[in-house]
Amino acid sequence: MKPRIAVLGCGYWGSNHIRTLKALGALHAVSDVNRARAEGFASEQDCLAIEPDRLFERNDIDAIVMALPPQFHADTAVRAVESGKDVLVEKPIALTVADAERAVKAAKDNGRVFMVGHVLRFHPAFETLKGLIDNGELGEVRYIHSHRLGLGKFHTENDALWDLAPHDLSMILAITGTEPIEVRGEGAALLDNLSDFAHLHMRFPNGLRSHLFASRLNPYRERRLTVVGTKAMAVFDDVEPWERKLAVYRHAVWQDSGQWAFTANEPSYVPVGEGMPLTRELAHFMQCIETRAEPRTDGEEAIRVLRILTAGTVIHMGASD
Repeated sequence: MKPRIAVLGCGYWGSNHIRTLKALGALHAVSDVNRARAEGFASEQDCLAIEPDRLFERNDIDAIVMALPPQFHADTAVRAVESGKDVLVEKPIALTVADAERAVKAAKDNGRVFMVGHVLRFHPAFETLKGLIDNGELGEVRYIHSHRLGLGKFHTENDALWDLAPHDLSMILAITGTEPIEVRGEGAALLDNLSDFAHLHMRFPNGLRSHLFASRLNPYRERRLTVVGTKAMAVFDDVEPWERKLAVYRHAVWQDSGQWAFTANEPSYVPVGEGMPLTRELAHFMQCIETRAEPRTDGEEAIRVLRILTAGTVIHMGASD
């Protein structure tokens, strides 16, 4: 029997969860402070509409997917796990490390599954890239950089770094297998006092370096993760069509008579099976509910992401700072 899952928060991302869980046969209920919005989705998807305060007491709900403004995630997650519900919390898990740690501890204390929506970890292209790295195809990874740029969305509580970077940080942490020992952030605020452009520079214990650039005021979309190894370089470009999403460049650089020389080769495109990351993420959540396994994107990883975001955040006193 599939788990009975409720979606709390029927906004843009919540609506994606609603439709995907319906397709997976696990959507039992929807909930939102806007009762009319919840009832609209309930009618459309043939499920229950339940008021948020009543959601936690229901015995016919096994788990809750939370797609709320991030300032409400921690308290709501604590209430859910203490009510015996497994949870998937959208990113960011919270706005402070302390709140995130409190929610994760509550889940452990109550024996509940706690998963965070770092959806790109379930992208087939990233999974294939991770496999190439683990198999030594790229050699020793020395540098990782990611660019996540576009126009919008604009939030009053979190800036471009907090809104856009969690996905990339989750992928970087999965590749490195460790936290950075040094984080330096830069940011520029044009609209108000929140960074619209954000850079993160990270240094890891093994000497690996990483750079992240996020922008919500960019005229074009860019969704690119580049991994530079001693044998080859790989690029996961999510803007490209499926047959070109993952490219491997087998460039060579060496010294010859005291001078640097190199060969630049055309990329080879690695076959990637098509699949929607959100569908794969929610299927993984359902499997964890059924087997009680630890999720791939668990609460501890989300705490590590928050530590980096916190360390790299730039505080602006005004838009001109």
